[in-house]
Amino acid sequence: MKAKYLTTIVASLALLIGGVAEAQDDEAGWNSLSDTQREVLAPYAESWTTLTPERRQRLAQGARRWSQMDAEDRTAARERFQDWNSLNDDQRASIRDRYQQFQNLPARDKDRIRENFQRFRELPLDRRQQLRDRFREMSPDQRQKVRDRLRQRQRQHRPRSSDRPN
Repeated sequence: MKAKYLTTIVASLALLIGGVAEAQDDEAGWNSLSDTQREVLAPYAESWTTLTPERRQRLAQGARRWSQMDAEDRTAARERFQDWNSLNDDQRASIRDRYQQFQNLPARDKDRIRENFQRFRELPLDRRQQLRDRFREMSPDQRQKVRDRLRQRQRQHRPRSSDRPN
């Protein structure tokens, strides 16, 4: 009797899990895509069912974002994609590692990095190039000293918790 119930429960779970997986597959199924998404993803039409559900979902989201971009944003995205494709595997892995390190930082540190990057981008092009060149010409030890000095400066300018308003 127990075996019969156990078999029924296992079979029910298998059907339930299969139904959930099928529903997830349908979320990124070719026919569930908008006309615009299908147009963008046309190169994947033949192999769509062989892609993992996660890959299909990412492609569908990318196609949705693409369809919402204006011409200028699309041009910039194409250029970034071409830049990414021109990188070798080691360079891509390095970028992914640095991105993951950034994602693991506390929000305060991420905000600080974003602010510094924004200030850098606001500099005139020639000044940015000068800074890049100077940094490239430094030895690894010199680069580390610069990083340490910048961190120290940040700590000095950061208000202490006792100085912050409640």
